[in-house]
Amino acid sequence: MAEHRTMQRGALLDAARSLLSEGGTEALTFPALAERTGLARSSVYEYFRSRAAVVEELCAVDFPLWAAEVELAMADADTPQDKVAAYVRRQLDLVGDRRHRAVVAISAGELDDGAREKIRAAHGGLVTMVVEALADLGMAEPRLGAMLLQGVVDAAVRRIELGVAEDPDSIAEAAVTMALHGVTGPTA
Repeated sequence: MAEHRTMQRGALLDAARSLLSEGGTEALTFPALAERTGLARSSVYEYFRSRAAVVEELCAVDFPLWAAEVELAMADADTPQDKVAAYVRRQLDLVGDRRHRAVVAISAGELDDGAREKIRAAHGGLVTMVVEALADLGMAEPRLGAMLLQGVVDAAVRRIELGVAEDPDSIAEAAVTMALHGVTGPTA
């Protein structure tokens, strides 16, 4: 019985990921979850009391996976500059991954305070990863710099999500250049 409940909970989270990646937070409704999973709407309420509860669980499950991938990419980098570049590039690479598209949709969505707080905490953990590299580069306030850097990453994520004229690789390179060289770009 417990195994069956775990499978159904997993199916609901998977359906939530799909709905989020297809239509953002507005698409995540209990009727849609019920339809995707073949469960009665009342059954969905047995697993999650609200849409926010679904989002909170997805944050708890998916944000650590996102962060682990970014951390792994940074661990493979040798210099502080390469670590910063890996921090930016890996997050932008993950935008196209279905599991991570849900994270992007959640981050962009209108959410209640509890869900927003969970996202802030998850982002805080992500930001912490790059503080040391920024300190190694001589940044006077590396924590502040890391938060601003995440703002550049978030803007690049939104640009990729919009499907604008630039291809994702160009957006990623522009974000890395901004991260490493600011608005002046690399010196000649």
